[in-house]
Order: sequence, then structure tokens, then C-alpha cells
Amino acid sequence: MVGGTEIPRYPATSAAAVLELEAAHGSTLHDAGLVIERGEGATVYDANGRAYIDCAAGIGVASVGHGNPRLASAIAEQAGRLLVCPPSQGNSVRAEFQRRLCEAAGEPFTRVFLSNSGSEANEAAVKWVRVATGRRKLVAAHRGFAGRTLGSLALTANPAYRRAFEPLDANVTFVAFDDVAALDAAVDGHTAAVILEPIQGEGGVHVASRAYLQAARRLTRERGALLVFDEVQTGVGRTGAFLAAHSYDVAADVVTLAKGLAGGVPIGATLFTEEVARSMPRGGHGSTFGGNPLACAAGLAVLDEIRDRDLLRHANEMGERLRAGLGAIPSDRIRAVRGAGLMVGVELRERVAPVIAGLRETGLLTVAAGPTVIRFLPPLVITSDQVDAAVDRFAAVLGRAGR
Repeated sequence: MVGGTEIPRYPATSAAAVLELEAAHGSTLHDAGLVIERGEGATVYDANGRAYIDCAAGIGVASVGHGNPRLASAIAEQAGRLLVCPPSQGNSVRAEFQRRLCEAAGEPFTRVFLSNSGSEANEAAVKWVRVATGRRKLVAAHRGFAGRTLGSLALTANPAYRRAFEPLDANVTFVAFDDVAALDAAVDGHTAAVILEPIQGEGGVHVASRAYLQAARRLTRERGALLVFDEVQTGVGRTGAFLAAHSYDVAADVVTLAKGLAGGVPIGATLFTEEVARSMPRGGHGSTFGGNPLACAAGLAVLDEIRDRDLLRHANEMGERLRAGLGAIPSDRIRAVRGAGLMVGVELRERVAPVIAGLRETGLLTVAAGPTVIRFLPPLVITSDQVDAAVDRFAAVLGRAGR
């Protein structure tokens, strides 16, 4: 029951029936044989009622936990008031969300363009930097991931994502991540922007050094280019700071957000400095659904939860506990444990798909970050007991005979 109204049940009531329907009519289902029906905090339950510690969180989306009461109430209340309001008309919920988002991101961000996904947020960033600089060349990093739409895909070097869709209409130079000399050689008088993830998510949870991001800031300023941080995965407290860049004391000209920003409601946000924002001609970019009141109400609830529950501190503490526990597992199958806050990668000396499947059997959900890295992206509300249980289950799976 929600607000006295019974939640509707749909015809496919068994896991087998759901998977059959997905296979018949869906287009992107990966066959994990798992049907998730509900969740609470950092726990989700399958169609048979079995509980799982969710260290995937919809790939870092369920930031304040599943079934979060404040988030659910905000969504329900807003749905009963107003679902859509076009950008040409004002809305109090959108206005307050934009104000709060700029406040959380801090200087120098004063303007926001709201959209519906990380891919859209990154495409908006590309349009803005090109019009702001009058240049077309972009510099991005190998192993980076910017999204799957054709525009954002051009910023992703991995052939596995690009091959079927090439040629891509973009002028992008790819450089080695965390290599200052390579960045120095690539950024020139034709570069509109350097676009980087402070911590690469899909590419293997590789953490940029402070010197690298500071060099990116210096080089772009020297050569008239802009700096864009793609914080679609690292933002909104995932790394223990609202923006990962806050931990580096480096401010970009543009930052993109999505995933955890509305706790599960689709949203994207591109934040700008005042100068960059004002470079876009009137009507130069827009979105029918971007900034809708429902998503903005959800975003405000997430910001309230982060503030009122001190989730930045909690993410740091739980992240340290998780990395320490994983790092202490005595297994030569582990090559490295790395990350920040509750964005943790475990690199193995083998392919991770069988290990992820084994973890799922124990009641622990994780996600790959390339062929040899397992990603832990739990809700920011995960408890210490759940962290310890996740470490124990990971150790048990790695300790099994054979590979």
C-alpha cells in the first residue's frame, strides 16, 4: 500500500514468466536469471523473496537506498500535484532544486541545464563548450566512458562500444589517463575542452592523481580551452564528497551529473560557470522532459537525505571499511583494490564474470567494470554489518577451489 492505495500487480507474477516476457519483448536484457521486485535500504529482494546485499544499486543510481521513505513521499506528493512543466514556464520545485544543486556543487557553478540521463548531460556539455570557445576539438581519456548515445559515444575510446556505430561524427583526441605529458601534447589552440572522469567507473575504477587534474586545469586555462568533469558516476556523494573534484581542490568549467542525483528517477544535470552558461544562444539547446517537477522533487529529497543523514561522512567511513576489508582478503586472485568513498573496484588476475555470478549465488550483487574488475557501488546508506557481510561473501567466493 502507498498512501492508502494498493500497488498494482501485473500479469507476470513468477520469475520465469517475467523473464519470458522480457526475452520476448525487451531489447537489452542480460540473462542473469534474476528478477528483482522490491528493496529496502541496501537490500533488494527477488521474485521468490530472497534477499541480496545490493552493491550495484542500479549501477550507482539508488544513492539514498531502495524504498527510501522521504524519496517515495516526495515523488508521490509531486505526482499528485504536477508532473510536467515546460522550460518556458517557471516552476517552484525546479527553481529550488537548481538553487540547491548549485549550492551543493559550490563555486564556480551558478547555472544548471537539466536533462534525463548522463549521456544527455554530456552531450549538453559538448554543445556548450563548442559554442563558448568557437572550437570543435575535444580531448578525452582512454578507458573513459561518457554514455551510449552517438554524441556521447564519440568520447569513449573503447572499440567494443564504438565499432558497430562508426564512423562517429566528432573530433576527439584520446590520451592515456593520468598521464600529464600526454595531456600536454594533446591540448592545443584548437581544443574546445578536455573531458575527464576524476575516477573512471566503467573503465575499471581508475583514480586520477591530484597532479593530473591540476595539470588539466592549468593546461586548459593556458590554451584557452575549457575543463569538463564527467561526474555522472562519481558525483552526488558517491566518493565521499558531493563532487569527487572537491577532494582534489580543482574546479572545472563544466560538470555533469546523473545516476544518484534523483535516487532512481531519470535525471541529468550539466552545471556551468556563469560565463560558459551565457555563451549558448537563446533556443540553442533544450529538453522536453528535462527539469520536470517529478525529477526535481526527487532530487530535492536526495539532497535533503545527504544533508540530514550526513551521508558524505557515512560514505567515507563505509568506503574505508569496505576497501580495508577487501584489501585484507588473503587471495592471490586479487591484483588491486582501489577507489574512493563507496566507489570501489577490485581488480582480479582473471575474468570477473564467473566471480560475479558466484557472488550473486551467495546473495551479493556487484557489477563489472571491464573484464577483470568488479565494482562495488552500494547505496550510500549501506550499514557496517552489510559491508562486513559483503566482504565475507567475497572472500568465500574467492576461496573456493578452482577458477
